[in-house]
Amino acid sequence: MSFLITLFKLTKSLLSVIILLLVFSSNAFSQDIKALVGGTLIDGFGSTPIQNSVILIEGERIKEVGMMGAVDIPEGAEIISTEGMSVMPGLWDMHVHLMLNGHTDYAHWDSTYIDQFESVIMPSSAHQLLMAGVTSARDLGAPLEASINVRDAINNGEIPGPTMYMSGPFLQHQPYPGTEKFRWGINGTNDARQKVRELANAGVDVIKLIDQDQMTKEEVMAVVDESHKQGLKVVGHSHRPEEIRRGLEAGVDNFEHTGLSSAPEYPEDVMKALKERTAKMNLGPMYWTPTISVLYNYEYMRDHPLFLGDDSWHLGLPDNIIADIENSLDHPDRFPYFQLTPIRKKTLDRKFEQLQEAGVVLMVGTDSGVPMMFHSQSTWTELDVWVNKLGVDPMKAIRGATYWPALFMNVEDDYGTVSEGKYADIIAVEGDVMRYINLLSDVDMVIKHGVRVK
Repeated sequence: MSFLITLFKLTKSLLSVIILLLVFSSNAFSQDIKALVGGTLIDGFGSTPIQNSVILIEGERIKEVGMMGAVDIPEGAEIISTEGMSVMPGLWDMHVHLMLNGHTDYAHWDSTYIDQFESVIMPSSAHQLLMAGVTSARDLGAPLEASINVRDAINNGEIPGPTMYMSGPFLQHQPYPGTEKFRWGINGTNDARQKVRELANAGVDVIKLIDQDQMTKEEVMAVVDESHKQGLKVVGHSHRPEEIRRGLEAGVDNFEHTGLSSAPEYPEDVMKALKERTAKMNLGPMYWTPTISVLYNYEYMRDHPLFLGDDSWHLGLPDNIIADIENSLDHPDRFPYFQLTPIRKKTLDRKFEQLQEAGVVLMVGTDSGVPMMFHSQSTWTELDVWVNKLGVDPMKAIRGATYWPALFMNVEDDYGTVSEGKYADIIAVEGDVMRYINLLSDVDMVIKHGVRVK
């Protein structure tokens, strides 16, 4: 009898332990779930925003999306109120330069700081982007080893920043003096293919092509063909009409910029070729990143230097580098980089209109890091110019900074929208972004891979 009583007590104790473990496990499970509750959700797909939304995040990914009352919030979940806020996918910036921080003298910057690109400059740029609500970005032009190492350090959680996609060095006919570490020259078709393979083997995410009108047609074709064989898309400059012509002929996947010239519009033959390309739906969309705000805003920034006093771009930079950048900004009216800009600005509306008429898919990219374009400010200013100066529908602009970039980079299963199964890259801002896009100048909440980083 005493044996049975002892066995019963042991069984009861074991059952109590099991129940406690189950309760603890259940609580731990619930604590790993966050619920964003009450906000207006712009999910990235383009449909009407969802009022009184609920987003359940389990670990790194989105578990469920719906409306209050329709989504069951697990007991013990962390509730994060988004009432009165616009909630949307984390922004993408498809044209950044982490190795630059707004300094106006490239030659001085490169020669002085290239040894600090990987350790100081690029990490600070990445952190600034993340705090501005940019959770994914494409870097187009930097030393190869630094590009790969910074990207991997972010992915490994060693430093804060967006999920980065890196091109490494530019490929062009001949590097400018002093830029050989991040600009690789092409000398013949064999060399073109070899350099693409070297970049691919190092692990770049995309190939950056510039000054392709100074290469032979065979060299351009070799760069694009070898890139595609390696599973890499090609991003090409579009400053000059012949760059576009050769890029279209070779099959460049994404053109950048709206041109450095003061020509009033794109030539007729370029537009005809571009429309013929967008008509070939079997090839997928033709993508274009206009990087237009850097030109559109120059005169305002020149005449209102207080705009340059926002110290958000100081994040992660030592005092001596901050002072160097500030000293370079003393006379914004004298920068050689912008002397033609007042004439060029008059052409931007028409060129942007031509690109829309041609049926290209426009993606948000900023050239962030070039003179007076700070990583902490550039992405929202691009969206602001699209919507408030060029008349783009806010939803279309937001999709150009969320949905389409993820699709272009072939990561749409994980990024680009707020939907079930994708990484929880989500931002929130007080107010109605669909009416006031410039609210994105001060993002209130940033969640990356399920972790609230701001």
